[in-house]
Amino acid sequence: MATPDEPLQTRIVDDKSPICIPFILSRIAEYRKQHAGEDNPRPFIVGLNGVQGVGKTTLVRALAETLQEREGLPTLVVSIDDFYLTHADQLALAAAHPDNALVQCRGEPGTHDIPLLTSFLASLTANQPTPIPQYDKSAFSGLGDRLPPPSWPQTSASNPPRVVILEGWCIGFRALPPAELTRRWQQPATRTLHQHKLEHLEWINTQLTHYETALHGTLDAFVHVDAADNGYVYEWRAEQEAQLRRERGSGMSEAQVRRFVDAYFPAYELYTDGVRRGVFEGVEGRRREGCQLRIVVGRDRGVVESMVI
Repeated sequence: MATPDEPLQTRIVDDKSPICIPFILSRIAEYRKQHAGEDNPRPFIVGLNGVQGVGKTTLVRALAETLQEREGLPTLVVSIDDFYLTHADQLALAAAHPDNALVQCRGEPGTHDIPLLTSFLASLTANQPTPIPQYDKSAFSGLGDRLPPPSWPQTSASNPPRVVILEGWCIGFRALPPAELTRRWQQPATRTLHQHKLEHLEWINTQLTHYETALHGTLDAFVHVDAADNGYVYEWRAEQEAQLRRERGSGMSEAQVRRFVDAYFPAYELYTDGVRRGVFEGVEGRRREGCQLRIVVGRDRGVVESMVI
């Protein structure tokens, strides 16, 4: 039996990949039918969204290993985190918006290099050898920085990926109409939205339109690991930091955890409902039905229910 002293990831039971793998394989089979006449179709791209601490790392590792080793499909895992702005660009962004707490550090929409992501996906979908950006979160005392391009690994020309899993906490978020954004900000029952000016949330919302252009038109399937209560992210992060304190003697305090999660939580409050409805809704050239898997987990990260939408 796992004990509290074991690494946290080993205590997250993978009851999700047995649900995800059949779904992904069914979508790949459909994709192959659609591209049966092509000699070298582009890779099949899966978007994966999950709140922080839900077990994305464990799940993505299991998916990649299964697809590659059991199904013989060269699989590349890419994190949206590796497309954060460089340290210098993040400092410039923060300086340009000094009173907007949402962009004073990396994380929220607007703190990623979308032109880099766009060019990366264009190269990947053209089946070209593609350098894979790498980001070091420990650089500059935890502020982070992108590693220099010469150090980036590159996809193989002789054995290119046939499946790409693009994962991240904000993958699939879609901008809200201005009136809806205002309505949500005005609601009394909000955990973090009232901590920010409406104009600051509007800036984040505008940035999301660029993510939609770069991401959603390229996704062939989507997996949403949803929490029955988004508030679990505070508890999960606190558990992770407590584990770090036990193992390494350092980690965020409970107050620091609250401040850290508070920086991300406005996006959960604004955009999670849209992901639950379906990220392919209204996307030109994409069928919504059957392309998205939603897995709902409880407080213990165990699967409560799953559905294909």
